[in-house]
Amino acid sequence: MSSIKKLAGQTLWYGVSSIAARFIGYLITPLLTYSSYVKVSDFGRQSLLYSAIPVLSVLFTFGYGIETAFFRFSSREEYKKSIFSTAFLCLFFSTVIFSVILWYNQTALAGLVGLSDIPQVIQITIFIVATDALSAIPFARLRQEERPRKYAFVKVSGIMLNLCLVWFFVNFCPNQISKNPGSWVTLVFDINKSPVIYIVLANLCQNILTLLLLGKEISMVHFRFNITLWKEMMVYALPLVIVGLGGFLNEVGDRLMLKAWLPGTAIFKDEQVGIYSACYKLSLLITLFVQAFRMGAEPFFFKQAEGQDPQRTYARVMKFFVIVISVMFLAVSLYIPVWELMIGPKYRVGLSVVPILLLANMSLGIYYNLSIWFKLTNNTITGTYITLMGTAITIIINWFFIPRFGYTASAWATFFCYTGMMVISFTWGQKKYYIPYAWKKLLAYIVIVVFLFFIHKAITSLWNNTWISLFTATFFMFLYIMFLLKIEKKEFRNLPYIAKYIK
Repeated sequence: MSSIKKLAGQTLWYGVSSIAARFIGYLITPLLTYSSYVKVSDFGRQSLLYSAIPVLSVLFTFGYGIETAFFRFSSREEYKKSIFSTAFLCLFFSTVIFSVILWYNQTALAGLVGLSDIPQVIQITIFIVATDALSAIPFARLRQEERPRKYAFVKVSGIMLNLCLVWFFVNFCPNQISKNPGSWVTLVFDINKSPVIYIVLANLCQNILTLLLLGKEISMVHFRFNITLWKEMMVYALPLVIVGLGGFLNEVGDRLMLKAWLPGTAIFKDEQVGIYSACYKLSLLITLFVQAFRMGAEPFFFKQAEGQDPQRTYARVMKFFVIVISVMFLAVSLYIPVWELMIGPKYRVGLSVVPILLLANMSLGIYYNLSIWFKLTNNTITGTYITLMGTAITIIINWFFIPRFGYTASAWATFFCYTGMMVISFTWGQKKYYIPYAWKKLLAYIVIVVFLFFIHKAITSLWNNTWISLFTATFFMFLYIMFLLKIEKKEFRNLPYIAKYIK
């Protein structure tokens, strides 16, 4: 149990920092969606751009495989002194090469995301991706050394700067100019320019501050490049490029597909992308937890593999993980009248996709747990196959159904993609690296929360009253939590803050 407590503590630390950073970042959404300066189509355009940025980041960081390889090989005695410098220098040189390639092909990139009329945005984006890549290994070192306080400080500081600059550019400056056209803000702000320019400029400033705060870690890089280690890392990491590309295509590619395959004018398409992207943000609670969990779990899983019977630990981690995300599903899906306040009224027409996206992200989180089997067995090519299967599901469903059902088709494509990857990974993994998951019980938990959601939806459709909705939501939440405490009494007795409530 102590190992799980350790993981819980690490997840809490990384979770607090990630959730704080991402929640502050999500405050940007209401700033943009409530701003009169930012149109729905503008929000859609910046969403398309931020759909492309993760894909580029995957290329720059070898599908984030270089980070996983860093954790995988850092425990080997012969590489401990050289792995940080080798990994960082590898990313540094590849970042320079990829940045030059993008710079000379920025016109094609602008056409892909529909921003040919504002080339400055593409130029700033290239610098954003490059600075993001350079911070990857220093952040990985903080996680490896279990220094979450520094990690949290850097993350939160950067996003705070981003938030302040976005507020300054899209709210303060337009208001100042409307009151006084000759205001001093005209020195740094042009009301006639697209707000997308200022949104990405704020992001670049965040990345620059992040690199400055990671300066101490970066200064520890020595110009010692271990060729043998680099070759091993590349063999391990390169298959994860496809995994990363496919993963981000599954996660954010639906915005690009929506833009490409939805009938109508360009403005209408941008508006639909904006509505879908804003509603996607409301699945943030599960998304944040999954990301926080990954921060602590990846190094934790590799360290556990060196001990005895790690499979039992992995199974128990999965159980607690599913319990938490099932509660989170109810916390968001039953309280939509509260969460919808995060986005402007013009975007709330798409709220019906939120429960679908919540379930999709639950499947994704479970898949991340399951994926440990092919990482531990150095069979990362398997992750490539699974991801490609998920990508095929995404493309096929979006291709056939976006023209008729719009962003609702994209939400269902996301759900079937992640659920398919989860099922495939579980089936395949149990044959190659058996882990005694209590899968029947965990599946029952998921079915129960979905059932409670539909009961709540039926009640609120009969009595369309916010207070009735919130009351029944709270009742169902309490009922489910009491049910969990009773069923998992033995497990929760080992948790000091919960045990006192269990007889």
